[in-house]
Order: sequence, then C-alpha cells, then structure tokens
Amino acid sequence: MTEPSAATTPESPKAWPALSLAEATARLTAPGSPFAIIEIPIRGVPTRIWANAPATLRDIFVAGRAHGEKTFLVYEDERASFEAFSRAALALADNLIRGGVRPGDRVAIAMRNLPEWPVAFFAAILAGAVATPLNAWWTGPELDHGFTDSGARVAIVDEERWARIAERRAGYTALERVLIARAPAAAGTESLTDVIGPVATWGGLPEGQIPDLGIGPEDIATLFYTSGTTGRSKGAIGTQRAGASGVMAHPFSAARAFLRRGEPVPVPDPAAPQKVALLSIPLFHVTGCFATLVTNLHRGGRLVMMRRWDLARAMVLIERERCTSAGGVPTIAFQLLDGMAAGTHDLSSLETISYGGAPAPAELVRRLKAAFPNAQPATGWGMTETSATFTHHQGEDYVRRPDSCGPALPICEAKVMDPEENPLPPGEVGELWVKGPIVIAGYWNRPDPDATVFRDGWLRTGDLARIDPEGFVTIVDRAKDMLIRGGENIYCGEVESVLYEHPAVVDAAVVGIPHPTLGEEPGAVVAIARGAEAGEEELRAFVAARLAAFKVPVRILLHDEILPRNPNGKILKSELKKLF
Repeated sequence: MTEPSAATTPESPKAWPALSLAEATARLTAPGSPFAIIEIPIRGVPTRIWANAPATLRDIFVAGRAHGEKTFLVYEDERASFEAFSRAALALADNLIRGGVRPGDRVAIAMRNLPEWPVAFFAAILAGAVATPLNAWWTGPELDHGFTDSGARVAIVDEERWARIAERRAGYTALERVLIARAPAAAGTESLTDVIGPVATWGGLPEGQIPDLGIGPEDIATLFYTSGTTGRSKGAIGTQRAGASGVMAHPFSAARAFLRRGEPVPVPDPAAPQKVALLSIPLFHVTGCFATLVTNLHRGGRLVMMRRWDLARAMVLIERERCTSAGGVPTIAFQLLDGMAAGTHDLSSLETISYGGAPAPAELVRRLKAAFPNAQPATGWGMTETSATFTHHQGEDYVRRPDSCGPALPICEAKVMDPEENPLPPGEVGELWVKGPIVIAGYWNRPDPDATVFRDGWLRTGDLARIDPEGFVTIVDRAKDMLIRGGENIYCGEVESVLYEHPAVVDAAVVGIPHPTLGEEPGAVVAIARGAEAGEEELRAFVAARLAAFKVPVRILLHDEILPRNPNGKILKSELKKLF
C-alpha cells in the first residue's frame, strides 16, 4: 500500500499529506527536538528511547506535583488537587515504609476506580515496592491466584474486594497487612482513611518527602496481570521506564498529525484551559493506568473518574466537567454515538474520542466523524505486555486508514513473521513481533512462557497482522481466533468489520461452530442499535455481498445488549460459543 494521493477535505483545505510519514517522523525525532530519540542497551539489547521522557514513575510524580492546586481527581462530588493527591500518596508511602515494606516487595491494589486507587499506586511506587494491580472484577478464587502468585505483602482494597477475600486471607501466606478504603477496619485489617483521611482533607496532610531509594529506570515498578481469557493470568513485569515512556505517545501522535496536515506543531501554552479526561476504563488495566492516569498526571490533565462505565452517567459528567476526551474500548465509542443521537446532553466539549484494547471496525471512525465533527477519532494498539500504547494514529491518517491501528511509535519496532519465524514482506499476514522500551521484562515466575514469547528483545504477540510499506499496522485477528473451514482460513476480525458496516449493528463477534467434516464454520452474535431493525437473513445477505461465501456466518444470533466482555474490553468468545 502506498501513500494515499493528495486530496483536500473540509477539515484540511491543503493538499494532504504535506509530508510523508517517514519525513514527519524524522523531523519530530531529530536531535534537539522534544521527541528526540537515542539508543541505549536495555537487558543487553540495543533499544531506542525518548531522550526527553521521564525515566521513572517517580519523575512522573514530581512533574505532576508541580501542577499544584489545579484539580486532578474528580469522583462524584469529591475533588482533589495535584498537591492534595501528592500529599496523600507521600503519607501512604511513608506509612508503608514504616510498616516494613522494602524495595521489591509487592503491594497489591484491588479496588474499583476510586481516588484512593492512584494514591495507592504511586505510594507503592514511591516506597520502592512493586505496584501490583489486581482485577477488581475477579471472583474470590481468581483473586486467590493474584495474591498467591504475586506474593504480595500488603493489600490495599475496597470493601467489596475485602468481602471476597476475607475468608480466604489465611491462604495468602505472604500477606501481612490489609488496608481497606472507604470502610472502617475489620478484624485483622486497617482503615486506609485512618492513614490518609477522606479526600476532602488530603490538602491538609503534611507536605511529606519523597523517599530517596535510588530507584533506576530498569528496576521493576509494576506487576499487571494479563486478561487471562484462555488460562491463568500471568504477571507482566513492568519497569520504571516502561511505565513512564507512555507519556510521550499521544503528544507525538498529535504532533505528527499537524505536520502531515502541513501545519506547524503548536507550542504548549501553560495558560491554556485544562484538558479533562473521562476515565471510565479500569485503572487495573494498563490503558487506564499508563495511557490515562500517568499521562494526565504528567501533563496536568483533570481525571473525571467513573466507578464503572454507564452511558447515562457519562453524558452527565461530560456535560458537567466539559470533558475534552473520552473513550476506552470501541464499545464505549459506539455508545457515545447513541448518546449524541439522543441529544439530551451537551457533548460538544469533546475534542478526542480514543479507543483501543479490542478490534475497532472501520465503520466506527466514519460514524464518529459524522456525529462529532469537532472531535478527532483516534485509535491504537497495545497489550499488557507493551505497557499500553504501542501503535497510534488519529486525524486524517485514521480517517483514510480506518482498518489500521496506526504505525508503531518511533521508539518501537514491529515485524511480521511466518510460522517458521522468517520475516514476511509488507502486506503479508503473519504473527506480529514487537520490540521497544515499553515491552515488559518478562512474566513473573514463568520461565517457560518467557523462553517461547521473548526472543532477543522481541515479544511474540500472538496477534495476526500485516504491515504496509509505510509501517501502518493492521491487526487481522488473534492467532487463536482464526477459524479454519475445510482448509480455508477465516479471520474473525474481517467478518466482524463487515458486520459493523451495517448501520443497525453496534456490537459483533464471530466464533467457530463445530462441523463434522469441515472442522468448523463461522457463526456470529450481534447486538442491534436501539430503535433499529435487522434480521438474521438480512445480515447474512449483507455479509455475502461483501465477502466470499465461505466467510459468511452460517448462523447469526441477535443479542439484546452489548456483548459480554472482560475488564480489558475483549469479548468473551468462550461464553458466546455456548449460545450455539
């Protein structure tokens, strides 16, 4: 695929693109520029890094505190400034250290999106511990795995999570302390409020001092657990640099869009109105933590926190707080389209609707541009093992390549390999391998997966993808998601994208239906937009007009609501297969 021919649009009256992708990237990453790149050895492998990025999450904390009395966290009617948040995090870090936490100890965090979550996360980081977010959606037995596998010495939980583990705590042999947020101490626990107080009082806490522990960029900072849709979750070992590097991703992508448009990159204005992000995705997911929390702390953005996603509540908050960005996973973007169509709330403050974490159909960007003419749709690809954002694009690049998740960040490398581990030429589909400073250092206590997944600095993602000659990556499917019908490969993502093109479809998933001679055939489950009508035969005919006959779902089941997902936004296809 070559560069799209120059064209003019209402959004960009000049011929586009003004610069090739390679030229725009070269200008932005040249020595002396804000996005300059240098190469250093990381775990013995030459690796590109941002020359001007914060090297550690501690540096992120210091930069965030400099925003002072600006509002940082909003939760319902509670508000905390950057300074108030900083004092709470330092108070808790001091408490952890006085309680015996030492560098390298794991501090588990298991709670919904509450203001105490980022306090607990950065308190663990400042104390030199390994912040270990656990999935708040997990059941008791699943939490057992997180606590026992990580060997956490301290747990910071909300009341609901405590109820799930209270009777199981005896089995967590390494666990010494439990602090409960927003609840009085129970037997054998402590109240987090007794340590840092309620949100409204954080600003009155002592100034505190950052512990001087000599933590370096390649030291372990985090242990996030993978989504675990096909087995036990694995702890992904994240370094300080991996967690901090993401703050450059979205600013770089935005700057590149300006150059591609033929416009100068705006100089940041400290007096500009504060950016306001609606945080609806879980903080225990790398996108919520690194791409949203850490990024907004660094740049001084306000985080409007939702305990969980709810469209009606989201619209109220966007209107009340004048949110400039929202999103998370494609499903949220589809629901925002419904909200805009309803016309009950003013959503005009939105400047960016960004999503990742699950395949985004090409039709989505077109609908967003039509419904939100003043907002930029943006998308990217990443995974727990890449500390969130690895590829990203927005603006005209995304509008013209809606199937792609964008090019890799300039500090990252990507290649496509065949089953014999030979590199494939541009445009060919194979397994995506990635490399960069944001790739994790390995899996916690898992030497066997380490040996098969990590190769000389490269991570085998398990995703099937193609990369065009310019470097734009398109995720075709998960390798284990691909169907084989009588010897013919069927990429579920391709069929799903066609289903999304139907104006009535808001959610879709394709799964394999066992067949006695063909092996398996494609089946689909779709959710229909409110007020829309579409039947199985109409949808099958719609797909048949666009794809080869062997790719057309033999059955399509209509679902009354958005399809079931795990907390990372991935559709639970194992549950949908049971419907057939």
